[in-house]
Amino acid sequence: MSIPSKTWNSEQVCKWLECRIDAARLDQAAADRRGYEAQDDYDKAAAEEWVCRGLMAVASKDDQAAFADRLKQLLGQDEYPVTGIYDDRRFERHVRANLRKLTKMTKANEGFENTLRYQ
Repeated sequence: MSIPSKTWNSEQVCKWLECRIDAARLDQAAADRRGYEAQDDYDKAAAEEWVCRGLMAVASKDDQAAFADRLKQLLGQDEYPVTGIYDDRRFERHVRANLRKLTKMTKANEGFENTLRYQ
């Protein structure tokens, strides 16, 4: 892992994860109201929430390497157990996409300052 130009800020990462969890919940509720045609949106939001929840415990530690290791562990999993989704394969695809996005953000140590709902 390359040496980042900024120092790792675990508080900012936790805040970012909390904001993404809240946004994912809102997106799930909106997709649920839209019905059948929004099932992919629901699975996408559920995947983002699942990833962020899985990283909250390790994000509270002030250790970028531990956070990156947890991301690597999650990417290495074959299945991601969850209930209440519509399509397992689609959900797993979205989980992996979120994990890859977070891996890039962690490596570069940037992007965690953006706490807007839509990213």
